[in-house]
Amino acid sequence: MQYRRVGRSGLKVSEISLGNWLTQGRSVDDATTQQIVKRAFDLGVNFFDTADIYTRGAAETALGKAIKDIRRRDLVIATKCFWPMTDNANDRGLSRKHIIESVHGSLQRLGTDYVDIMQFHRFDPETPVDESIRAVEDLIRQGKVLYWGVSEWEADQIAEAHHIARETHCLAPICDQPLYNMLDRKVEDRILPTCERLGMGLVVFSPLAQGVLTGKYLPGHAAPEGSRGADEAVSAFMKRYLEPEKLERVQKLKAYAEGKGTDLASFSLAWILRQPGVASVIVGATKVSQLENNVKASELSFPAEVWNEAEEILYGPSS
Repeated sequence: MQYRRVGRSGLKVSEISLGNWLTQGRSVDDATTQQIVKRAFDLGVNFFDTADIYTRGAAETALGKAIKDIRRRDLVIATKCFWPMTDNANDRGLSRKHIIESVHGSLQRLGTDYVDIMQFHRFDPETPVDESIRAVEDLIRQGKVLYWGVSEWEADQIAEAHHIARETHCLAPICDQPLYNMLDRKVEDRILPTCERLGMGLVVFSPLAQGVLTGKYLPGHAAPEGSRGADEAVSAFMKRYLEPEKLERVQKLKAYAEGKGTDLASFSLAWILRQPGVASVIVGATKVSQLENNVKASELSFPAEVWNEAEEILYGPSS
């Protein structure tokens, strides 16, 4: 396993991180969660990503149980706040009240005294950015949060928050968590260069396009039973990936990756890891074998011409 600094910060995280959206606390039981987390740690994964809203706190609770026998200082734990957990009018957004209460709830569910990274899960247009920044700064001074970042913010919003933090002598955000994969590269337009300029690292989610970049979805066929594409609660996120033409290109890319001695999932993860500014890619796993396969991406290396050929398969010849 290779490790990278998160942006210009001193924090080092494993290139492959383990997330638990839609898995731990939902479709994966506690015993399997513990097996996956322990195996991930044994393979060198030190970075674990979750959020309070994932299964209404159950994901954080499941992760907390799974890490209780691992030395806390050996882990980097990231969680998030923004979405409502209850019907309480103040239980949402990035107000000072919600951020502080969300962190307290996350610490209790995770069974830890602090989180390494608190991420603002979305931008809150109703709350002044400086209010949110001062709230997380207070948590940092109390030792309950070490760093903070954002997720799914626009480039201008990221730049504004970074500027305000510097102007108010607060710790600036060290990372952004965007959706990024070989089938969805819109972050390259503005998000990636903005984060590079500001010294923020990218912690990428959905690197396999919800499983499409494993090659298991076939054009003209129904989604495999038990897959995310067959789950009505998730499939809406995947429609843009399941167009027949895209799936045909993915199958060609799968054959190409196998011809290079690897599988499509590892190949797709390695493609992201070669992009500038990427600190880590978040993978999910419902079983140990999935995790073991994904971790292999940290050791993959191909010359530029391989990646150029791969991109031509997906997007056609460059002009």
